[in-house]
Amino acid sequence: MRLHGLLVSMNKRILAIVIALAVVVIGAVAAISIGTAQSPDNSADSSSLSGSSDSASTGSVENDGGGAYVDYSPAAIADAEGRIFLFFHAPWCPQCVSMEGDIEAEGVPSGVTIVKVDYDSNQDLRAQYGVTQQTSFVEVDSSGEKLQDNYVAYADPTLQTALDALL
Repeated sequence: MRLHGLLVSMNKRILAIVIALAVVVIGAVAAISIGTAQSPDNSADSSSLSGSSDSASTGSVENDGGGAYVDYSPAAIADAEGRIFLFFHAPWCPQCVSMEGDIEAEGVPSGVTIVKVDYDSNQDLRAQYGVTQQTSFVEVDSSGEKLQDNYVAYADPTLQTALDALL
């Protein structure tokens, strides 16, 4: 009977430790999430968001919906017409989901192809283009060479803002 009491006491201690660790982990994740949301442009690879306001002041890009939005494959890049932008998308990212919804609703301008790249399963492409955050756009040519600095659409995930910054 004494052994049973000892085991119950140990189980209660272990349970208390597990609960305390869970609280600490949840708090850390929340703090990181809040910090990332408040400073979305904290990576060295992304261009300044102030650049988008400069191009917006010269007028918005006309979007006639005649371009293309396709899933990534090496052939998709080689076969793309016009300017090619890789969009690093994660299905769990609210900004990515919002951006994709906007792309599908608004369409892509003629002369532009947006290639949707899965952020989680294409680590090699992320490394190749210096992408450290989902919602990043990278302009490439048909051979896959990077043409300009990355643009991160995290703070304002709308197609028009991305087009104004990139075109």
